[in-house]
Amino acid sequence: MKPRSVRPARAGRTAAVLAAVLLATTAPATAAATPGTAAPAVPLRVATYNIHAGAGEDQVFDLDRTAAAIRGLRADVIGLQEVDVHWGARSDFADEARALADRLGMRVFFAPIYDLDPATADGERRQYGVAVLSRHPVLAAENHEITRLSTQSSDPVPAPAPGFAEVVVGVRGARVHVYTTHLDYRADPSVREAQVADMLEVLAADRGPKVLVGDFNAEATAPELSPLWGRLRDAAPAAGPTYPAAEPVKRIDLITVSPGIGVRDARTVATEASDHRPVVADLTIHRRGR
Repeated sequence: MKPRSVRPARAGRTAAVLAAVLLATTAPATAAATPGTAAPAVPLRVATYNIHAGAGEDQVFDLDRTAAAIRGLRADVIGLQEVDVHWGARSDFADEARALADRLGMRVFFAPIYDLDPATADGERRQYGVAVLSRHPVLAAENHEITRLSTQSSDPVPAPAPGFAEVVVGVRGARVHVYTTHLDYRADPSVREAQVADMLEVLAADRGPKVLVGDFNAEATAPELSPLWGRLRDAAPAAGPTYPAAEPVKRIDLITVSPGIGVRDARTVATEASDHRPVVADLTIHRRGR
């Protein structure tokens, strides 16, 4: 839902390709198709999880608990939202993206929404944003800009800002574009409407299978999300509500997929390691995708 204690990015900041992708595991072997036969579809388990900066429904910061909840999903690729990197005391100034990747033995790409000066002269830059964890090789990664509204200004103005993550993962011969987003939390849907348009523009520039996950801060039936359903489909319409975690009443954490991606199963997972529940989906990807 609402980002906590965050400040707007510097004006004029542009989204950039970020080269720091942690390679924490050995790349899985690529299966070969029998000559003269069509390549079979390959499985891919994806998940989305707003980790609430490592704090549970009880408001206690416990990154080991967060890691355990993610590990239990047994997902190949996981989109995370509300990720702190040296952000502040609420998360012990931890680099949550790298710490979770290390605990889970996964690769990670972190896409900051906010990138601020250190709190102290000898400190690290303070960042907050989204991340993608992957067991598969990360072939490319980019932090895209979409329309955002400052959470700290008394009179915010919608403007482009980074924090829409894209990674291309190699899945046994298929190149799959996985995007992770965190949309505006306010009751006024106009910013989310602009964000949806911006995301669809990014997706339109890419070929091949696409998976868009995240905290949309709106249910799938919300009018501002309706343009998505011309390009994508909801992979977990019957998965159950995701927010708030203890007694969820709204399904605002979504997994969406492009045409041609099969969905074998999808579900919401009960845990109070965050104020959101994660969603996990078992997909099938055709290797011909590029």
